[in-house]
Amino acid sequence: MNDVTLATPTPAGAAPKASGAFFVETVTWVHHWTPSLFSFRTTRDPALRFSSGQFVMVGLQKEDGKPLVRAYSIASPSWHDELEFYSIKVPDGPLTSRLQNIKVGDPVLIGRKPTGTLVLDGLKPGKRLYMLGTGTGLAPWLSLARDPDVYERFETVVVTHTVREVADLNYAELFDELPRDEILGELIDGKLKYYPTVTREEFRTKGRITDLIASGQMFTDLGLPSFNPQEDRVMLCGGPSVLADLKQQLLDLGYQEGSIAQPGDFVLEKAFVET
Repeated sequence: MNDVTLATPTPAGAAPKASGAFFVETVTWVHHWTPSLFSFRTTRDPALRFSSGQFVMVGLQKEDGKPLVRAYSIASPSWHDELEFYSIKVPDGPLTSRLQNIKVGDPVLIGRKPTGTLVLDGLKPGKRLYMLGTGTGLAPWLSLARDPDVYERFETVVVTHTVREVADLNYAELFDELPRDEILGELIDGKLKYYPTVTREEFRTKGRITDLIASGQMFTDLGLPSFNPQEDRVMLCGGPSVLADLKQQLLDLGYQEGSIAQPGDFVLEKAFVET
């Protein structure tokens, strides 16, 4: 976890900054992908430092002045000057029922202390990096896939995104465009592979990611060898049930879970609940 310092003095005309556990940032962009999924960006205080793949507490201030927050992976890379987040809309959710209505210019609370296990330092060196995500568990991969350090450490980088319906495959265009990115393209081209799958509608790749791994279809489709704990490193983020199944698949193959204190063959994020 990175400790951050207090906010610097606020320039004239800028949004006020909280002095407690949160920065008060300003919404700069909102996009509603579907009736149940949306993304937004905020300003970023220069004092906030984080590693790609980490999460922060994000939320709104209630009428009584108390914060209403939940953990959100930061979807923007650590070098970006704004913060991006990818969220579900939970019916009657205490936070997302309000957060989904934010507009450009609105204030949002951003926690001062990023943390999380989905960081490169939690993994041993390897040849290939797999980032397996379901639903909004794609968010940390959006950060890591745009981090130059990832491509310096791994020869091949695979991002999978499993969703229920085709309309939920948000950010697909980003992965198509990254190899042609003006700044990162040369580093990424030829190394990044994007593997979307859909479980409830017809799609070119249909099925739960656990089944596609067990059958070997994922590796055949990607033109890569099956998981090998000597060469392949894995990050997991998504729903609790699929995370448990993916973790067991890796353990059965001889993988060891890692952490920043003791790097291993795979890491997973357990911090998220739907609210």
